[in-house]
Amino acid sequence: MCQHRGVRRRAAVPLTAAGAGAAVGAACLAWAAAYEVRAFRLRRFEVPVLAPGQRPLRLLQVSDLHLVPDQRKKIAWVRALAGLEPDLVVDTGDNLAHREAVPAVLEALGPLLERPGAFVMGSNDYFAPMFKNPARYLLPDREVRLGKKRLPTEDLREGFLAAGWVDLDNARARLKVDHREIELVGTDDGHIKADRYPEVAGPADPSADLSLGITHAPYRRILDPMVADGLDLVLAGHTHGGQLCVPFLGALVTNCDLPRRQAKGLSAWSSAGRTAPLHVSAGLGTSPYAPVRFACAPEASLLTLVERPTSGLR
Repeated sequence: MCQHRGVRRRAAVPLTAAGAGAAVGAACLAWAAAYEVRAFRLRRFEVPVLAPGQRPLRLLQVSDLHLVPDQRKKIAWVRALAGLEPDLVVDTGDNLAHREAVPAVLEALGPLLERPGAFVMGSNDYFAPMFKNPARYLLPDREVRLGKKRLPTEDLREGFLAAGWVDLDNARARLKVDHREIELVGTDDGHIKADRYPEVAGPADPSADLSLGITHAPYRRILDPMVADGLDLVLAGHTHGGQLCVPFLGALVTNCDLPRRQAKGLSAWSSAGRTAPLHVSAGLGTSPYAPVRFACAPEASLLTLVERPTSGLR
């Protein structure tokens, strides 16, 4: 075969392991930042915690919106959750990610605010987000760093209270839902050590049809006494489900002392000889400085509470 003069064939350059890794990494980052962070989904769970003979109760948990005013897709998606017609709505904190976001949060939750509801605050309802090195989240026992700018927390609180929602930041309350008495026990955010559970501690009220524990960050020092007090179900957020997860392995971190295997979803927590269901929401948002999710889609959860086995512990 003839070869034209002046034309040289280049040898094929093999794709190195480093090059392949970089390509895969870039593809994962594009997926995490361009698609999955906005791929909102509803997770459904059935939780056997009601006394025998009770009809099911539908509880919608919304958590970690981290909302900025221009996130119109997220606002519309959350508003549409009202179509589920939950009996009770629980907001487990970190609603804000911008000083001007309170009207957007109230718009997003607007139809849900017409339902019976309760809430606790997270650190991001108090302090504006700040840039942090993402690698710090992988370090054990790292110091909690907070933004210096305060957010309009009280405006958010007043909006929730005006709708009739119950503030459970280090508080105990009763709420009538679907002709049933629900006892609610909550704490402020344990991540910034604002939790004061001893102030509201005490055995679950046997006259209540249901006793719920609600907190933002699921630290063991909060979960243990809640379960030991006999609460039927504990709800939390904060973890973002790990936010960046490894397929088939799960969360690398929980941003608190919760075991990684319980970073999101429904599991069980035991303390002082008692066991109760624990539901940790992976939440709907991220910090605006780390707007990515991988193998951990943003979510809200619909928990259908049903009769517990007659041999179950209360």
